[in-house]
Amino acid sequence: MSRRSPETLPETLSVAQVGRAGLCIGCGACAAQSPAGGAAMRIDAFGELRPRGDPSWLNAASPTLARTCPFSPAARHEGELAAELFPDAPAHDPHIGRYGGAWVGYAAEGDFRADGSSGGMVTWTAAELMRRGLVDGVAHVAPSDPEGGEPLFRYRISRSPAELSAGAKSRYYPIELSQVMGEMRANPGRYALVGIPCFIKAAQLLRREDPVIGERLAFTLGLFCGHMKSARMVESFAWQMGARGDEVGAIDFRRKDASRPANWYQAELRLLSGEARRRDWWHMVDGDWGAGFFQSNACNFCDDVAAETADVAFGDAWLEPYSSDGRGTNVVVARHPVVRDLIEAAIAEGRLALSPVDAEFVRRTQAAGFRQRREGLALRLAARRGLRPRKRRWPVQLAPDARRRLVYALRAHITRWSRRMFFAARLTRLPALYLVWARAELALYQGVTYSRGRIGQLVDRLDGWRSRRS
Repeated sequence: MSRRSPETLPETLSVAQVGRAGLCIGCGACAAQSPAGGAAMRIDAFGELRPRGDPSWLNAASPTLARTCPFSPAARHEGELAAELFPDAPAHDPHIGRYGGAWVGYAAEGDFRADGSSGGMVTWTAAELMRRGLVDGVAHVAPSDPEGGEPLFRYRISRSPAELSAGAKSRYYPIELSQVMGEMRANPGRYALVGIPCFIKAAQLLRREDPVIGERLAFTLGLFCGHMKSARMVESFAWQMGARGDEVGAIDFRRKDASRPANWYQAELRLLSGEARRRDWWHMVDGDWGAGFFQSNACNFCDDVAAETADVAFGDAWLEPYSSDGRGTNVVVARHPVVRDLIEAAIAEGRLALSPVDAEFVRRTQAAGFRQRREGLALRLAARRGLRPRKRRWPVQLAPDARRRLVYALRAHITRWSRRMFFAARLTRLPALYLVWARAELALYQGVTYSRGRIGQLVDRLDGWRSRRS
């Protein structure tokens, strides 16, 4: 195997360059740094958030942007940031990063577990930081006013446990940080931020450039992440439930039912008429998460599953017996000693039902995500041309078997074409154009990924022939 030699890192970068390279995740860190009123984040024709503003700002080469965009080749990678943030962390694992404690379980007190998508630990931790006076507000994602249209969700700052609880549950929808960062600048206090890994990384980079954010952003709560979805997934779900996208007032992506396994996702739409419609994800043509429908392209170049730059990170315990427990179960990884201590104190008091686990357990709960972000990422980076995000290892051409290579290729194909086919179906007002295509793509993907039928046997034979040739 050969190593690619290090490349010269760009000293400046423009917003337009990031967008053209397909590396914009829509986090809003760039808009947060723009002159007042000079930029905003808007949902584009593909249902993804993109920066919009004066062309002179969009095209201006900036050294600050090069340092703060989470997918910039010049930005610090997660390992460097974590070493600076948590230098005294007693443990380090190549998959989950630096940490001081890891657990599996749920919030035993109050309604945190019942109200959340999983074990309630994200909202419990945010509320505990607030209860102890460690923060004055928490920036998190909550539903927008149910008046239809986009966006359905946005970041807001909650200043009470009651406000926090209204923002519980998972949101598979594009959101951005610029507005809440502006609120933090305008209102003195100490704040916590809840976000997916690339958003937490963007905030950590931004706080190093902006002294006000650096002073006021006190804690970061990360969410384990597979990838970001576009707003078009909601519209697709609506089509498949017999509604139009503009009729949707709200969505619960993971309606909880204690009588069903936690990984049997069921989506519930609330229409503007007040009617509720429900359907299981596995009955949707794009309901297989791993297939990559409506995935942001930037997610193909991320290697952080466990929010390694966050003070504490939370995921779902996708292992038995936890995945069969419909009440929901979290895995928790604490890195900041203050957060670790408050969790351990609550365990001793019986307020949290958490049991310690090791890094291997956490890794197994997210095994598919780590394959995509390690083995799959190495293949994608090796084939990448043009602007390349800086990763912790120079890309090495790995040699997974033919089945795994085909899985990664199909995911990339579905990611690219789901946005295009949905755009065409939306433009022509022919939902079947997308739905028929998606059903066929899903059948092929699942045949290669899971089946030992004819497709799987053919791939295995090709792999055996390849092995003998090599």
